[in-house]
Amino acid sequence: MFKKILIANRGEIACRVIKTARKMGIKTVAVYSDADKDALHVDMADEAVNIGAPPASESYLVIDKIIDACKKTGAEAVHPGYGFLSERAAFAEALKANGITFIGPNVGAIEAMGDKIESKKFANAAKVSTVPGYLGVIETPEEAVKIADGIGYPVILKASAGGGGKGMRIAHSRDEVAESFARSKSEAKSSFGDDRVFVEKFIVNPRHIEIQVLGDKHGNCIYLGERECSIQRRNQKVIEEAPSPLLDEATRKKMGEQAVALAKAVNYDSAGTVEFVAGQDKSFFFLEMNTRLQVEHPVTELITGIDLVEQMIRVAAGEELTIKQSDVKLNGWAIESRIYAEDPTRNFLPSTGRLVKYRPPKEGKWDAITVRNDTGVFEGGEISIYYDPMIAKLVTHAGDRLVAIDAQARALDAFVIDGIRHNIPFLSSLMQHKRWRSGNLSTGFIAEEYPDGFAPLTAEGEVAHRMAAVAAYVDNIYNQRKRRISGQLKVQKPVKFHDDRTVALGKVQYQIELDESEGEGALLVRFVEGGQAHRLETNWIPGDPVWNGLINGVGHSVQVRDILNGFLISHAGVTVEARTFTRREAEIYNLMPERKPADTSKTLLCPMPGLVKALYVNVGQELKVGDPLAMVEAMKMENVLRAERDVTVKALKCKEGDSLAVDAVIMEFA
Repeated sequence: MFKKILIANRGEIACRVIKTARKMGIKTVAVYSDADKDALHVDMADEAVNIGAPPASESYLVIDKIIDACKKTGAEAVHPGYGFLSERAAFAEALKANGITFIGPNVGAIEAMGDKIESKKFANAAKVSTVPGYLGVIETPEEAVKIADGIGYPVILKASAGGGGKGMRIAHSRDEVAESFARSKSEAKSSFGDDRVFVEKFIVNPRHIEIQVLGDKHGNCIYLGERECSIQRRNQKVIEEAPSPLLDEATRKKMGEQAVALAKAVNYDSAGTVEFVAGQDKSFFFLEMNTRLQVEHPVTELITGIDLVEQMIRVAAGEELTIKQSDVKLNGWAIESRIYAEDPTRNFLPSTGRLVKYRPPKEGKWDAITVRNDTGVFEGGEISIYYDPMIAKLVTHAGDRLVAIDAQARALDAFVIDGIRHNIPFLSSLMQHKRWRSGNLSTGFIAEEYPDGFAPLTAEGEVAHRMAAVAAYVDNIYNQRKRRISGQLKVQKPVKFHDDRTVALGKVQYQIELDESEGEGALLVRFVEGGQAHRLETNWIPGDPVWNGLINGVGHSVQVRDILNGFLISHAGVTVEARTFTRREAEIYNLMPERKPADTSKTLLCPMPGLVKALYVNVGQELKVGDPLAMVEAMKMENVLRAERDVTVKALKCKEGDSLAVDAVIMEFA
């Protein structure tokens, strides 16, 4: 077995590999760019080596720098994680030439299956059903349009060396193909150092299902069930689960055996994933094979009990698989949410900055529920503009799907992040979504259910009652503290607080009555209108950002932050300002005028921190709805900003190459 390995990656996957290596008694070496000098994976590893400037093309993608780091530290093997060099045959070859083991498949398998174009050619030759498309390299936009016309719309353009949704665009017309071709090539070049793209038919209302395979160097290969990854936006996975709510045992077996047959055909000898697009009728087509560890591997680990990173290391060291196909049993259900630094209310645009607070839910297993959080960040750290915006992967496992979903919902409610925008409100709302909970999924789910983007949910129904009850509980705790302070000061007339209160969630008010006779840590909150009563029980103390406790005997987590004259309450995808009043104070509050936001209708604001790659307009130019205005690049994604109405450009407030903060003015309109 190896004594020391190097992880040629960063962030949560580097931390993930380090954890397993440590468990196996293997020392680890981290590599880092200048932007990552204070990163968590650097701190966790036994040794760390700087490999260059922040852009990946000058650090994490430079093969010679990785090899030099191995030689300096004596690392015998390299785990590539995912992304970066993980599916680059040249990297595996270079390691081999220098006597360093690649913890991944053999070069032949990478070449046959790692390239998206070549893998489809190989699958066709092996009589594997594939999605109709053109598998050659496309040189010009005109050629891409001609091919798309022949295939039939809609089509999807994909980066040949791609993954993670980078360089992937869906086009419904000739004009969209021409524009998407340039964007796909540019993103592919920036992300993977390879600008080749191909075109294939986009299957309408599809589901994305993938099979995890595991092979060794002795001819053994097995499959470890499937994962469903249909909840995507911008072709990037957001929520994954295992197993899939679509498949029955017969379909699972058929897909698994086909995946193993494909893997054996290229002598596959590591962990890998065979991806399929599936119809709602359980038909399926081979898409591609990822010759690496997948981002969503934790859900497979939780339902099988198999550590995939450990198996990769053992296989790379030459060990034979000790797991037979008959040993693989799927246990329960696992849900994974990808927590991103992005603003869901601004079409999920990236957000960067410092993590002022980062308090994930407690990990572990209790009451037959497991909570796991894979992350590479820490409180006080920064989310950089140079890399993928993922903060963490939150995973829950339970005996069945709905229990796992409910566990995920509560874990999201308990996940505290301040300082940047993030997608937890969106993920929390998804956990309540009836269609998601029913398992009626497709890759178009987010576009179909949120056609106008994600708007913050409003407090209503039972969720509103829970939030109002928690606000009342917290306010009562503060009032009890004031009573004690008054007693300590020995004033003659201690402060008297009314048990009849009004809780305002925004402009919606609830008249309540409090009963403190329930015992230590408990409070009965009665709603005057409707007569509902909520019994709250907790050990919450002031200053704790998460109220964890029982509401009518059911466990809930509610985030509570102090604001002027009240609290900011977050729960189940809803965030609202809550204030508690006496009856008279509530009457006065209703007379207060609302502050109106500033008028920004005549300006184009930068929707996220990023680099101005292009300005498409000049001062005085008249524009129509949909005309491109500017392109802003953030976290390897190029975002074209378009006119929302007919306008005339009055002034440009930046130039190409400028780095802008969120809401910085790009241009003004007449």
